[in-house]
Amino acid sequence: MNKKYFSEQSSQFAKIVEAFKGQKIAVIGHMRPDGDCIGSIVAVTRLLNSIGIQAVGVNRDPVPQSLRVFVGDTPLLLASELQSEGYLAVTVDCADYKRIGDRLMELFPEIELNIDHHISNKNYARNNIVIDSACATAEILAGFYLDNEYSFDACIAQNLYVGIATDTGQFRFPSTTQATFEIARQLCEHGANPASAALELYENESFEKIKLLQTFLGSLQMKFDNRVCIGLIKNGVYEDTGANVDDSEGLVDYARAIKGVDIGVLLEDRKGFLKGSLRAKNPFYRVDQVANLFNGGGHACAAGLNVEKSSIDEFLPKLLVAIKNHLDALGNP
Repeated sequence: MNKKYFSEQSSQFAKIVEAFKGQKIAVIGHMRPDGDCIGSIVAVTRLLNSIGIQAVGVNRDPVPQSLRVFVGDTPLLLASELQSEGYLAVTVDCADYKRIGDRLMELFPEIELNIDHHISNKNYARNNIVIDSACATAEILAGFYLDNEYSFDACIAQNLYVGIATDTGQFRFPSTTQATFEIARQLCEHGANPASAALELYENESFEKIKLLQTFLGSLQMKFDNRVCIGLIKNGVYEDTGANVDDSEGLVDYARAIKGVDIGVLLEDRKGFLKGSLRAKNPFYRVDQVANLFNGGGHACAAGLNVEKSSIDEFLPKLLVAIKNHLDALGNP
């Protein structure tokens, strides 16, 4: 008998998919999508279509440049392009209903199915499958597909692999388990190509992104006995470097990677709002709890927040106070 990765939840997923037959499904991810979000959207959309269920992937924002090569012929729409009549909504990798964006909230006041791995997920759908021990939503989906013995193509396998690889920092983060590697191996058997994925994700950077990295590294500040490292992308930096907002992906990892640093932070001005990214080396530091103070969320080691109508100069002192209070309350691991 084949190993079951998520036995109970896989059965729940299979029953819901069976009930979708004869329906039209919109598969929705969080705004400003990352590899796990896009990989999960593609994987669910393609699986449903392959078994005769009409499905389309939808996001408020475009697919990031680095991920477009993986999408293939998957039907994907921007939220502004979708006409909602007759669709049921499924969300993937989206901890908070509001993160699908205003347009999709208007089209879909109710979500039929919510599949996610974030510890901060609010269980906002009629059916919620949230496994916060999983390293990625793509890992959950891959487990469902393997447990239920669905037939799936190489494009699905590659997208699930990309979702896992990106959310685990190339299998480096504490959320990576033996099961993660076992699932990745089986995805390779279904056509995933790790070398091709790594080339597109990590060895195909624009010169503009490298200039952005240079500016980010020059901004780094050490705080609280060098336990916290903060880097900034201030207003005008994107214009000066020629980079775009997708190019900030992964920058915060440089702050976290410094010897002795427990928490790395990226704070960037996105014109109209601030985006904060928090990364910890150890789940003990629960950076999601810091993000929650500012209506953000995420994981114990990786979390994010958005702040409207504020500047870096105004918000950074508040964030520093929150981080210091959090560290003082935690003590040492």
